[in-house]
Amino acid sequence: MPTLHAIRARIHLDPYLLLLIGTVALAALIPAHGSATRIVDIGVDLAVALLFLLYGARLRPDAIWAGLSHWRLQSLIFASTYLLFPLLGVIITILLRGHLPHDILTGLLFLCLLPSTVQSSIAFTSIARGNVPGALCSASLSNMLGVILTPILVSQLLPAASGGFSLKALEDIALQILLPFMIGQAVRPWVGDWLLGHAVLTSVVDRGSVLVVVYAAFSAGMVAGIWHQLSPASIGIILLIDLIVLTLVIGSTTWASRLLGFSKEDEIATVFCGSKKSMAGGIPMATILFPGHAIGLIVLPLMLFHQAQLFVCATLARRYAERGRAEDLSTAHLASA
Repeated sequence: MPTLHAIRARIHLDPYLLLLIGTVALAALIPAHGSATRIVDIGVDLAVALLFLLYGARLRPDAIWAGLSHWRLQSLIFASTYLLFPLLGVIITILLRGHLPHDILTGLLFLCLLPSTVQSSIAFTSIARGNVPGALCSASLSNMLGVILTPILVSQLLPAASGGFSLKALEDIALQILLPFMIGQAVRPWVGDWLLGHAVLTSVVDRGSVLVVVYAAFSAGMVAGIWHQLSPASIGIILLIDLIVLTLVIGSTTWASRLLGFSKEDEIATVFCGSKKSMAGGIPMATILFPGHAIGLIVLPLMLFHQAQLFVCATLARRYAERGRAEDLSTAHLASA
């Protein structure tokens, strides 16, 4: 009889997915009530601030300028994140209006307005042997711009849900995300090299912060009693929609990269940075931008998309890497002939 480890290896089950599922289960069984809610909220603020402080401390200024100089790469990734995704989100919400709960439709469109991830964009680009400096710059720039662009897009495309543009919301997001990032940049000369040598620390903070914000969001949903509104079939439909959006974006960025004559390394960076959406930044933004709403329902499409992008992009990164190794072996064989 196969062991649990063998089964997990066979189906490529990410241990982090198990932690995420466990966090949701914990929120369902022991949601935060009363004064505990305030403690959890403070924990979320601290976790997210620490996450972006570490991002800022690890990112070298020369890497920023090197990435920015490749304007075609950055422009295509920006267009995917802030033009293609929102367009798909608007189309989907129009087509599905009346077929899914309003907060779910809000969540689907909100998902499409978020910045890219930092950690997984860079990690998958590295695994696939792509342009890592370009990915590092693009993902970081996307998050910094997202502090301003996401609230503006939400105010224009979701005015009824968000209450329109709010300088207070913009200020809250800047304090929670952009300010820690800038502090990280300021202290980078003293701690940057040490952090680069301890990548596990950043990974733990990255994943740990997501677990904290997921617990807070789902805990609030349990207290508000919103989960009876969704059936397993509805959740399956949401996941299917997420997969369709992800497939369309990956296909479009791959096609556009090849049309523009990008190198394989730049194509890889474009695909992995242009197809991601940040859950670490998205859930805190949702709590600020949608006060008084069922945040658990609004962020559910984002949570499902996050898992879908991890599975799909992990598979794609392995294929890119295997193709690259095969090309290296072929080149070496020709050189020795």
